[in-house]
Amino acid sequence: MRINPNISAHQQIPHGGPFSIIHPSSDILDFSSNINPMGISSLMRKTIKNQLDTIQIYPDSESTQLRKNLQRYTKIPSSQIVVGNGATEIIYNFCQAFLSNKTSVLIPIPTFGEYESAAKLSGVKVSFFKTMNLEKDIDDFISKIPNNGCVFICNPNNPTGNLITKKTLQKIIILANKRKTLVFIDECFIELVPDHNESIIKLVKKYDNLFILRSLTKSFALAGLRIGYGIGSKQMISILNKIKIPWNVSGLAQQAASIALSHSSYLTKVKKIIKKESYYLINYISKLKGFQCNATSTNFILIKTKTKSKILQKKLLKKKILIRDCSTIRGLNDNYIRIAVKTRKENEKLIKALERL
Repeated sequence: MRINPNISAHQQIPHGGPFSIIHPSSDILDFSSNINPMGISSLMRKTIKNQLDTIQIYPDSESTQLRKNLQRYTKIPSSQIVVGNGATEIIYNFCQAFLSNKTSVLIPIPTFGEYESAAKLSGVKVSFFKTMNLEKDIDDFISKIPNNGCVFICNPNNPTGNLITKKTLQKIIILANKRKTLVFIDECFIELVPDHNESIIKLVKKYDNLFILRSLTKSFALAGLRIGYGIGSKQMISILNKIKIPWNVSGLAQQAASIALSHSSYLTKVKKIIKKESYYLINYISKLKGFQCNATSTNFILIKTKTKSKILQKKLLKKKILIRDCSTIRGLNDNYIRIAVKTRKENEKLIKALERL
């Protein structure tokens, strides 16, 4: 067989979650996945149960009703919305559609690894910009934006939790537009940011070089159903809709997503918990010897540790607690872990376990 060299060199990116370890069990307390700490709502649970009979029916390949609901939710026309089997599918489709071996890609690191992975699968040249706070290093970053290329930015950034302002993002988009470069903004955690609204969805109407990624996985705890969406120009979305596989999103996922969007008041409660519990975790963990917490704007915390991350992960697994080992994230090393912000009861268990190490 002759295999595309980009595929031969492709390596899958490690992630968190119970199945990231060799022997997962149902009683593990998972702090490695950054999911809404309240889980799915009772309304969502009831809806999913009531829709089980639809499993035998092929889903709407165009996610028509969901896109209409997303139009109401985002105030962006459905013709500018694409729905995917999780946000990650959209990242790969975007790279397949708009990047080639002639494209220069710029990615600030540390960040979500799938941007690099998907871009390299398309044969592009990837450059990295090392920063623990892009907002502070923005002028240097902007000077490195390529011509006829693409920039990937996660806001708030995973794993650092840093949030970039609308003003700064618009500055990036304007400069990139002049250089005929695409700007891919991942807003998968933006709805889980208490007190601030730095989403730039409205700018899609103004800039044709802008694409925004969103996920219902994180905000509404639908990780197992795999559902995300992207927003861009009509031309961009037309191309992405053309290359996506048929029936890429299950009917059950479409139904659950639609219910979630109609239950946005749920997010208000969730953000209050995140604000309260992130403060609680940082306050207590920062007092422990050998742990230094990164300030965060969302539902996860990056922690610098004196103990090697893999050793720390193994010790906590013995106590049925799973954390994210960040040694596999480009730009970090084996002195970093990441934890999700969960409920008080769960957070207390983590703190007690850390205290006993």
